[in-house]
Amino acid sequence: MLSKQQAKFIKSLQFKKYRKKEQTFVVEGAKSVEELLRSDFEVLMILCSEGFLQENIHFNSAGNYQTHVVTETVLQSLGSFQSNHQVLAVAAMKPAMGIEKVTSPFLLALDDIRDPGNLGTIIRIADWYGIHTLLASEETSEFYNPKVLQASMGSFTRVSLVYTSLEDFFRKNNHYKVYGAFPEGESIYNSQIYTPGILLLGNESHGIHSSLEPYIDYKIGIPRFGAAESLNVAVSTGILCDHFRRHNRF
Repeated sequence: MLSKQQAKFIKSLQFKKYRKKEQTFVVEGAKSVEELLRSDFEVLMILCSEGFLQENIHFNSAGNYQTHVVTETVLQSLGSFQSNHQVLAVAAMKPAMGIEKVTSPFLLALDDIRDPGNLGTIIRIADWYGIHTLLASEETSEFYNPKVLQASMGSFTRVSLVYTSLEDFFRKNNHYKVYGAFPEGESIYNSQIYTPGILLLGNESHGIHSSLEPYIDYKIGIPRFGAAESLNVAVSTGILCDHFRRHNRF
């Protein structure tokens, strides 16, 4: 039976300061929890409805975690999403990946991406295109934010996000060609693609910080054929990653 103390602990993990203090986070929904159980994250606890457990008995035997059968009302009260009436997991965060371990021939760099839904979608896109390491400025949304995890649809289990000073990284790793995404940039369809490379994406409202422009080798953009004013940063990421992947095997 789930104790009041355990329920209070899980509820506290909706807040970043408690996630950081406890180095623990919550994953909600059947798809994301199943991906979590297949991963190398340490799962500490599973909460699920009786009906869900009967239909998914393997959730109760996949690891050394506690399983608690609770009502749908309890699930909704402890998580962040009213739509979750099936399952919730509590897991331990992984140690932060050191910047010295970043060796991929192609990286995404995120400059101040604040919207957690956009960040989660970008993580999912990166996973789709086989990009396993993302660099992020310190201002970028938190990796373990529930909305980030939800939008990633389980891809957070396969993609690492390294928070760092992008300016420092670019300065110390100048063997990378940096492609900055700008509305007025040269058409991506006319651009030469080189590796090792970094695709740099900026803030949803303000774009790439001016302090990073000196490190950009190529300003690239997606040509507009219609009347839309702008593209969502996650949508832009998908289009650009597709072009990079098709024209250079990274």
